[in-house]
Amino acid sequence: MFNPSREQARQFLAEAWRKRRDRLPATALETIAGDIVSMHPEYHALLDAPDKALQREWLPEHGETNPFLHLSLHLAIEEQLSINQPPGIVVIYNKLLAQRGDRHEALHIMLEGLAETLWRSQRDQKPLDGAAYLELLQRAAE
Repeated sequence: MFNPSREQARQFLAEAWRKRRDRLPATALETIAGDIVSMHPEYHALLDAPDKALQREWLPEHGETNPFLHLSLHLAIEEQLSINQPPGIVVIYNKLLAQRGDRHEALHIMLEGLAETLWRSQRDQKPLDGAAYLELLQRAAE
């Protein structure tokens, strides 16, 4: 899935959850996605009936969080940590983990930094600023 459509990305997450839930063989990426979904019981019912959710819009101006975006940001963080990219992100993660004592909480702090960095990139119509992203995470870890 190099550049999946919104529907393909959503279907991937639903399928990864189905495989996890039904204890079926899965690819490495599906296993990671299934692990992420398992940390979010609030999304289980949604992913158990994905046909309803695949086309739905979640609007932040209505105070809604898009569960597919949230889970996709988790996947991005997991990939960043697996390759330490941007360089130094693993050190920051370990610091957050030590401070918070909870992996999911540490990941959510990082997710907020990634979401803000992506939002700024889109707003300013500029490439993602990796240095600014690390700076946000570093401040959160202080």
